[in-house]
Amino acid sequence: MHKIINPQGWKKAKGYSNGVVATGSTLYIGGQIGWNKDQLFPADDFIGQMEQCLKNIVEVITAAGGQVADLVRMTWYVTDKSEYIANQSEIGEVYRKIIGRHFPAMTMVVVSELVEDKALIEIEATAVLSEST
Repeated sequence: MHKIINPQGWKKAKGYSNGVVATGSTLYIGGQIGWNKDQLFPADDFIGQMEQCLKNIVEVITAAGGQVADLVRMTWYVTDKSEYIANQSEIGEVYRKIIGRHFPAMTMVVVSELVEDKALIEIEATAVLSEST
């Protein structure tokens, strides 16, 4: 069970939730970068890599017997803040295509680089699977 928390009087968060209360088994998903199951990058651009990161997260959740709605937290690490800002519309489109309109608690961190040289983005996530999973 998941309950979105937004303190009284706060403006509604756009594209994320301020808090999530969840009950169930916790699945911690290590940072996913824009490579596929063979550790190859199908895309060299930010949007393509972001899409692959999200697909990887969904695949890990599915392998654990969960679903996208079980996501409660995501931390995004990006190497280029200006690219992220400039592509908000496309980012939203791709996010909704893969994750839908489910918005867990999220944090965005700008970093100078990631361990894999070709990686432009890394996303780690936490899901709480229902007790029946």
